[in-house]
Amino acid sequence: MDGVPGLTQQPIAPGAAFVYEFTAPDPGTYFYHPHTGTQLDTGLYAPLIVEDPAEAGRYDREITLMLDDWIDGIGGSPDEVLERLQGGGSEMEGMEGMEGMEGMEDMPGMGTGQAAEVTMGAATGARTSEGPLGDDTGDVDYPLYVVNGRPPTDPPVFDVGLGEQVRLRLVNAGSDTPFRVAVRGSDLTVVATDGFPVSPTRTDAILLGMGERYDAVVTIDAEGVFPLVAEAESKGGRALAVLRTGAGPLPGPEVDVPELRGRLLGPEDLSATAETSLPAGRPDRTYELALTGDMAAYRWGIEVVGGGELSVQQGERVRLVLDNRTSMWHPIHLHGTTFQVLAPGGVAGPRKDTVIVPASGRVAIEFIADNPGRWALHCHNIYHAEAGMQTVLTVAP
Repeated sequence: MDGVPGLTQQPIAPGAAFVYEFTAPDPGTYFYHPHTGTQLDTGLYAPLIVEDPAEAGRYDREITLMLDDWIDGIGGSPDEVLERLQGGGSEMEGMEGMEGMEGMEDMPGMGTGQAAEVTMGAATGARTSEGPLGDDTGDVDYPLYVVNGRPPTDPPVFDVGLGEQVRLRLVNAGSDTPFRVAVRGSDLTVVATDGFPVSPTRTDAILLGMGERYDAVVTIDAEGVFPLVAEAESKGGRALAVLRTGAGPLPGPEVDVPELRGRLLGPEDLSATAETSLPAGRPDRTYELALTGDMAAYRWGIEVVGGGELSVQQGERVRLVLDNRTSMWHPIHLHGTTFQVLAPGGVAGPRKDTVIVPASGRVAIEFIADNPGRWALHCHNIYHAEAGMQTVLTVAP
């Protein structure tokens, strides 16, 4: 059971309870959330950290950071957002309650009581060095972006020691927003993604799609206050946290972090460790999946090219080629197993469970079908998923 109602279990009724009992085979950074409608965008989620006994003492400190886009209660409900999108998109109502919230007008991406904008993907989606996801990164311009539930005018503050190795567990729990993350004055060493170790890789900034997780190590060698900024990619807003090694005033939401404009980690930069990489081999079965979309009607889909169902046998090595035929990027998430991303030329990349498929791009992934059952494969933009961008992978015993 993995929480997808009507597929792997029945929905939990209002006022009812359900007890999950499971073995956690893989250490790493995860999170859990519902798959019912737009509930994720109401903040119904939490981190799930599986500690690795072999890593005890490797890092001086660990900090979990949940990145989120927020609209519920200040910009209409997520259900209303979906209704507007499916109705053709318009400026949303219901923001009157924001006027009395002190300091909100000063936040990046915040208005002064105006409605949140629902955009309809008019941009071409062309990739640039400044915007690797294209110009059209989402359908909703959120009124607020948060870290661990706190706005950038009142950020979470974490005291760390000089020279400590601090492991940041970054989780993008957002529903429509990719975040670009950087720490002022420090680079980041990525050591894991989606729970699986990678060969340590240094970078200035990390771009997280919805549903993705990255573990990155940072060491601060100076005294003071250092902002960690999660910038809403191409949306203009940002979330903020603070790492503090000494005295100093807290930075404001508009603080400059040059590292955001530095080297950005790319998918080709990461590779799985020898212990977590799939064994060498040829796929027993290959499917090409078309990611489709009609922006005007707000209909999205995942279709098997050539028709038929997405069905494999237990034990098979399976390759999925994700062909994005839309002008928007999509973070595609597979339940029930993890996969290895294949770089151009078939070179083995990182092990993951969520992968960014660029606008008009193609990404190949491979996995061993060792977990029989029926598993969801969907876009982790919940508005795309609710509008049809999901399908079922059947692993037959």
